[in-house]
This record gives sequence, C-alpha cells and structure tokens, in this order.
Amino acid sequence: MLVLVAPGQGAQTPGFLTPWLDLPGAADRVAAWSDAIGLDLAHYGTKADADEIRDTAVAQPLLVAAGLLSASALGARTAFGAVAGHSVGEITAAAYAGVLSDADALSFVRTRGLAMAEAAAVTETGMAAVLGGDQAVVLAHLEKLGLTPANINGAGQIVAAGTMEQIEALAAEKPEGSMKVVALKVAGAFHTHHMAPAVATLDKAAQALTPADPELKYVSNKDGHVVATGADVVARLVGQVANPVRWDLCMETFGELGVTGIIELSPGGTLTGLAKRALKGVPTVALKTPDDLEKAAALLAEHAV
Repeated sequence: MLVLVAPGQGAQTPGFLTPWLDLPGAADRVAAWSDAIGLDLAHYGTKADADEIRDTAVAQPLLVAAGLLSASALGARTAFGAVAGHSVGEITAAAYAGVLSDADALSFVRTRGLAMAEAAAVTETGMAAVLGGDQAVVLAHLEKLGLTPANINGAGQIVAAGTMEQIEALAAEKPEGSMKVVALKVAGAFHTHHMAPAVATLDKAAQALTPADPELKYVSNKDGHVVATGADVVARLVGQVANPVRWDLCMETFGELGVTGIIELSPGGTLTGLAKRALKGVPTVALKTPDDLEKAAALLAEHAV
C-alpha cells in the first residue's frame, strides 16, 4: 500500500520551486494562484533568500503550491491507499484527497499563514528539534523549561516550541541522553497556545469552504486517526495550528494499514527521513526536483503490478 505525504514548514529552501516551474503548464498555474491570493509565489520560490521564505505568511502558501505542483506531475491518485501531511502539509493532503479544491487550499493556507504570522508577532518565539534520547525524559525536560512538545515526530525526534529565552535555555541544557538540539527555520512557536489567536481567524475562513469527503484514507496528524468526512478534516485543519502534531502516531497508522511504500511531495526529504528510521525496510521516494519523478514512477509501477 502506497502512502503519499506532504511536508510542513521548515522544508523550504531558496530556489526550490525553480525546476518545477519548467513543467508544462506549471508557470501558468502558479501565476493564477499568485493572482488569486495576492502573493508572487514564483518570485518567492525562485529568487527570494532564506530569510524571506522563512516568513510564515510566505512559506506556508509556497509549500502548498509546491506540493500541489509535484502532486499533479506525479498523477496516479488512485494508486495511493492513504495520504497525510505534516502541519501545513495537511492542507496539501486535503487537496490531494479531494476534500478541498486547489483554489480553496491556496486561499485557506494564505489566511493561515497571515494569521499565524500575526500571532507570532506578539511574542518572540521559535522552535527547535531535540534529536535522540528517551521520549519520557525529553518530555519531562521540556516541561521543566516551560516548553511545549509541538511536534512529536517519532524516530527519536521531538520539536520543542516556546519563547526564544526558553529555546536558548534548551540549547544550553539539552535533555539527558539526547544527541543535539537544532533550531528550526520557522518564525514562531507553532502548534502551541501562542497560536490561539489564529484559530478564530481560521474558524471564520472555514465557514466559506464546502469540503467533500476524502477520496483516500486521510490520516490526521492530530492523533493518527483516519478521518472519514470533509467537515472533520476542515475542523482539524483549524484546530491543529494551536495543538501538537503527532507524526509518530501517523507513522504507526501507516504501519497498521500495511504501508509498502511512501512518496513525499516537494520539497521532500524530511518525512521520508523519519520513515526510514521508524518504518525500516519501507521503500521511500522524496520529490526534491522533477528528476525524482522517475523514481516515483518506478515505485508506482511496482505497486501497480
């Protein structure tokens, strides 16, 4: 069973959209999306530097646009048994599963990015990944420092979020048994109480959506559950900005569903990296550039047989 996954914020790098715009029709699609949401996606995806695309209001629409482009190039939606996204990647996953149209996904993520950027501006906050160590020990250490385990990613990775003072304290005193603490390329303490103001904004935006029920098994990063209705998917998209991402539970669900292959949409690499450690032996393909579509096609062909 193939699973399609979409990465979250922090996966973006300068110029990563450039090769995808060379695909037939891609530049026109991106131009139309840019006009619709009032953001020059092509500029930010090809010419902007790391600081510019670190901006939450820019990064989130850019990631969803890249995910949708790579998904379109991949095709073969019926070949997948399940779909999931990490943080903002859930919006990409919702579009791929048929819950949202591409236009609604881009409009919703634009609102999400702006609302979360506004919430992040209230207090200087950030996120850092804790690599290695016993989960219980790491969680206890984060609680001692007043940090929130915003992403429990599995495979020995937990992302902490909080004020910059708290993040600095974590860097100075990492949990016993952990290997290192790595600051993330994000501009706020996402998936924590710091994002509560954004929930009300997204709840209002969600009222304008008419979601369809998922056409594929949609695995929610709230709890790893398979969600059956479009209304439930959208409700979870609203609430997730202020609640932890449980990617570890998503991967457990992939295992229970009998996953035999994982393809990660652009800009791929983060989630397949986690899968290689947590779901050992499961083949993975990360779509970093269109050159990776050939490897994805080979994995799709194996499953077609």
